Amino acid sequence: MKMVLQKGKLTRTSSSLLRSPSVRSSIHSVSSIAEVENDEEEEKKKSRRPRRHWSFCFQHHLFYFFILFLFLFVCNSLLFAMLLVFSALISLATRRCCSRLFVPRRSSSVDWFIGDEYWGGRGQRQTEKNDKADGRVANGVGVEVYSNGNTYEGEFHGGRCSGSGVCSFFAPSGRYEGDWVDGKYDGHGFETWARGSRYRGQYCNGLRHGFGVFRLYNGGTYAGEWASGQSNGVGVQTCSDGSRFAGEFKAGAKHGVGCYHFRNGDKYCGEYFADRMHGFGIYFFANGQLYEGSWHEGKKQGFGSYKLCNGGMISGYWDCGALKSSLLLSDPAVQQAVQAARVAAKKATLVPQVDEQVNRAITAANRAATAARVAAIKAVQNQMHGKICNTNA
Repeated sequence: MKMVLQKGKLTRTSSSLLRSPSVRSSIHSVSSIAEVENDEEEEKKKSRRPRRHWSFCFQHHLFYFFILFLFLFVCNSLLFAMLLVFSALISLATRRCCSRLFVPRRSSSVDWFIGDEYWGGRGQRQTEKNDKADGRVANGVGVEVYSNGNTYEGEFHGGRCSGSGVCSFFAPSGRYEGDWVDGKYDGHGFETWARGSRYRGQYCNGLRHGFGVFRLYNGGTYAGEWASGQSNGVGVQTCSDGSRFAGEFKAGAKHGVGCYHFRNGDKYCGEYFADRMHGFGIYFFANGQLYEGSWHEGKKQGFGSYKLCNGGMISGYWDCGALKSSLLLSDPAVQQAVQAARVAAKKATLVPQVDEQVNRAITAANRAATAARVAAIKAVQNQMHGKICNTNA
């Protein structure tokens, strides 16, 4: 529940957990502004000192003139009457000045605090004063609403999102539940996107980093190592068409050695460069044929040997996937290329498995997401009971 800090009062609006991150949020924000303006008007009316009516002042002065004429008529002493009226006027002026000088001081505004820290007081740190000026929660649990429509519900430290918390994104819509450090994803968490894609695993400095699994909305998955938000290291990529690659990645692309299983039953084991078969490797066809040799950007290029289904062999030099010149299998260049392809294929099959590390990261991410949801519920409940206060960032 969003709360707005006012002098001596707290204005509440509907819970951010109960509203959808859509046009309704703008409606609630407008109603909140209207309520704040009404409260300010009421505060001004209460603080405004009542003014005396003009008729009362006229009657007051008319009374002194009546006394003056009475003394003139009865005593025939103008000097005595003037002294009497002058003393009365001095008394009246003195009383009015004293009433203005000794006005009782108004009570100070209410300062809301959360957790073990508080806002206000002589021992207040400069950082706490800045937090109060910005309307941010210093330490503890709270809700922060940003100008772009995003909301954060969870733990704060030093005025920033730190600990366990939930962040809901407005445009494009999404959600993150997990660990935070200094306002960024850090630790373990669970992230979802509008179209259904989701990630569970490790984060560092706001990016996917470590071990985790990413599931695309179309059914594709990647489970393995991450670095700076991209697949990097050893992992397994499964596509929606059924094809699968297990091997090494770099900067989000297949790079190094690995084995690719195609949806038609073919398989390639060998070297990759920039997401393509490049270097040396063996291509196993579903019909039993195979090619051993060198590759360039996904095509047979260089020396190699092609084994047919009937046991026949074709060897030589290949260019752009086609045989350019035939050579004997015993040719040293062909033998060297075939041997290098077999070594690369063996390395590809021996790539270490990271299933255990990924499963541990998923388990930790589930725990972190649960803790974040608990912290978010606690933050909203505290605001519903008026225990904490914050404003729009």
